[in-house]
Amino acid sequence: MVNTTAAMVSGGKGGVLPLASLNHISIVCKSVEESLDFYMNVLGFTPIRRPGSFDFDGAWLFNYGIGIHLLQSERPDSLPAKKEINPKDNHISFQCESMVAVERRLKELGIPYIQRCVEEGGIYVDQIFFHDPDGFMIEICNCDNLPVVPLADQTFAMAACKRVASVKQ
Repeated sequence: MVNTTAAMVSGGKGGVLPLASLNHISIVCKSVEESLDFYMNVLGFTPIRRPGSFDFDGAWLFNYGIGIHLLQSERPDSLPAKKEINPKDNHISFQCESMVAVERRLKELGIPYIQRCVEEGGIYVDQIFFHDPDGFMIEICNCDNLPVVPLADQTFAMAACKRVASVKQ
């Protein structure tokens, strides 16, 4: 496996793109209103102003340092049906403070979910996976339990991450 980031930084033309952070994700929706309700009332996002120059329906939300842009599908009936909840499928993950509280709230709301647990060196990460109204998968986890351990040649890129473990040389 080739590590393209390392290759670009160490000798590739121009290095990596000068990125600062994740700004937003965009999700195409069957119903912006239904998705807006979900992201506000289940995940705690707040609607924010969206540029009026757009010529399509949508909504912008923000919380936890990232934005979610909901885009109304031009052909809602052509969007794929919800699939089974599969942790190995595309998803976005949110860190939480209490997995117990998350599970309790999902039960109250009647939102189907599955749980997983990852163990690494005696450290456990609990995960809950569920879908938004359009079948986009969401993970809630206590992933901060597991430190980010850079590969030996990748420490330069990890300096800003608060979860990076101290690597003893």
